[in-house]
Amino acid sequence: MKRTSKNLVGMMILLILLILILSGVYAFGVRHFRTHFFPNSRINGVQVGDMTVDDARYAIQSRIRDYTLTLKERGGITETIGGDQIYMQYADDGEIQDCLDSQNSYMWIFHLARGKSFNVKAGYVYDKTVIDSVLDTLQCFRSENEIPPTSARIIETDTGEFRIQESVEGTMLDRQKTRLAIMQAIENAETSMDLDALDLYEKASVTANDEELLDRVEDANRMVNTNIVYDFVDRQYIVDGTVVREFMRADEEGNYKLNREKILEWVKQMAYDTDTFGMSHEFRTHSGRVITLAAGGDYGWVINQEETANDLYHAIQDGEQGNKDPIYVFRAIDRSSNDIGGTYVEICIEKQTMWCYQNGREVLETKVVTGKHSTQNDTPSGCVWAIDGKEANALFPEAGGVRVAYWLPFVDSCGIHDADWRSAGEYGGTTWLHNGSHGCINTPKEAAGQIFSIMDVGYPVVVYYSEDQPVGTQPATPAVPG
Repeated sequence: MKRTSKNLVGMMILLILLILILSGVYAFGVRHFRTHFFPNSRINGVQVGDMTVDDARYAIQSRIRDYTLTLKERGGITETIGGDQIYMQYADDGEIQDCLDSQNSYMWIFHLARGKSFNVKAGYVYDKTVIDSVLDTLQCFRSENEIPPTSARIIETDTGEFRIQESVEGTMLDRQKTRLAIMQAIENAETSMDLDALDLYEKASVTANDEELLDRVEDANRMVNTNIVYDFVDRQYIVDGTVVREFMRADEEGNYKLNREKILEWVKQMAYDTDTFGMSHEFRTHSGRVITLAAGGDYGWVINQEETANDLYHAIQDGEQGNKDPIYVFRAIDRSSNDIGGTYVEICIEKQTMWCYQNGREVLETKVVTGKHSTQNDTPSGCVWAIDGKEANALFPEAGGVRVAYWLPFVDSCGIHDADWRSAGEYGGTTWLHNGSHGCINTPKEAAGQIFSIMDVGYPVVVYYSEDQPVGTQPATPAVPG
């Protein structure tokens, strides 16, 4: 009986001791976990089990210093910015202490196997002043790696036409936009960013689908498809794609435009080659002999260079096709090299004879009386003149009221007209030397009427002294009709 009592007492003492030990351990745990996190606890994924608030701050700071932002660049290139580069530090705003305070230390025993998990706003700061120096360390901001974008532009093809060359993206970043985007990513605790997806690269100012560029390449192709012919009968001046291309100049952006000065130069050369007004002429006389008529007179062609160049400029812009005439200051009858053509009047003073040709065929030969040589009222000679007017039943007040049936003036007041006051025997011979006209070509009425019916304003009149001496004595005073 006594032995049983002793065993019971011993057991009670052991139980009390065990309870006291467990109570001490529990009390220790309560006190310990008032300043330490439960085992296996995590804050934002960082292991803080059995750590004090200070220890937890250090652990989080270590994680923050291990922060890495990965930059995904064009061409599959990646670069990183580390937390230590930007001096990233944890900014204690009391939330870790709040996490600890939220623990019920009396319940520590229930969290030995599984701690608590906290998600808090992880406050941190970094040195914004070093961002620019960090950017300078990146390969993407090295000058040798920065390829600027190239705008879409018009280029000439091997066929002489034009097409749009696509824009090139390049690898040049907009530094300011990239700087702000990186700072935003850091502040949002992002671990990667795609620079292309974020539209941080410099863009070409003009792309291949730019409407203005499309219009310009269409304009350029329309212009080089121009085919204009200036036909001068025995020679042609053609403005085709090859010539137009010489008129075109590309600006700094590769846009092709017409150069007005180049067009004017081309027109000036055409005018130099083909203008005949007041120029010397090679002329085949009635006998078949070729003589040279001196420069002078008022017959021939003169291209208005400025207006023709302007007209050609607009024609090229419109891509015109076919024949085109220059714009003239003065016009003649025939546009071939021999601008006198086949319809004209020929007068030889020495022979006192006049011929009329129509479409290359002689239709009239008549004797005439030209200007009175003895009084220096000679008819002008040695050149080609154009008929200036055409009048039937003309009155000459300056000649005492003389009236003629047919009047074809061609230089000043000198012209071809009938002269009823002359007898048939006066025409031809030497009448002109002492009893000639005041400079006009006195013509038998029937012949004057025939010429009047054939010739019109603008047709040429060729007057020469003789085949050996085309230029004769010139009048000392202006001619007077009559």
